[in-house]
Amino acid sequence: MKALALAIAALSWAQTAHAHPHVFIDTGLELIFDAKHRATGVRITWSYDDLTSLQIITDKGLDPDFDGILTPEETTQLNGFDMHWDAGYPGDTYASSAGHPLLLSGPSDWSVAYNDAKIVSTHYRSFATPIEITQPLLVQVYDPTLYVSYALKLGTTLDNATGCTARTVLPDLDAARAKLDAAIAALPQDAEAAYPELGADFAEAMEVSCASTS
Repeated sequence: MKALALAIAALSWAQTAHAHPHVFIDTGLELIFDAKHRATGVRITWSYDDLTSLQIITDKGLDPDFDGILTPEETTQLNGFDMHWDAGYPGDTYASSAGHPLLLSGPSDWSVAYNDAKIVSTHYRSFATPIEITQPLLVQVYDPTLYVSYALKLGTTLDNATGCTARTVLPDLDAARAKLDAAIAALPQDAEAAYPELGADFAEAMEVSCASTS
């Protein structure tokens, strides 16, 4: 089970459409380039909603005086709480180019802060090899099961990306909801069926294009 699910295991998991999502995470993406202007990886920021943040802080026994401030020692205890992933877990972040998936490493160089009643964590994930962007590169952050809702509210940025631009691509929510409704309607009524994994249909994306792609 991924670390995020462990951190919020006390929250109920209802297998009905109206119960999704349970967790809301504002997300930021920064695509990092090397000196040769090749994409080398992505820095990802997750800002957890107030309720989830409170649940995690409480479960870990942090901030016992409820002043909304963690001591340095408490921050150290919290750091990395969502970074210890099972082998093969994709980290809810997916990159692709021309329809082909791009392999991302596990998380590294992570940090955490607790401000304004919200936990904000960051981590870095590298591509298997540096990528020269000759076609638009897409990065999406989503939970396939829609238990967690990610939104690119913290923005998308580029680092050392000469001649490149980033834009946010929004999903067709009407089409996504129709597809989800049809998938739920097709589920067996007398069994605990897995929730349809259609998170990609609801996902916002960072699309990066460089001068050579035009």
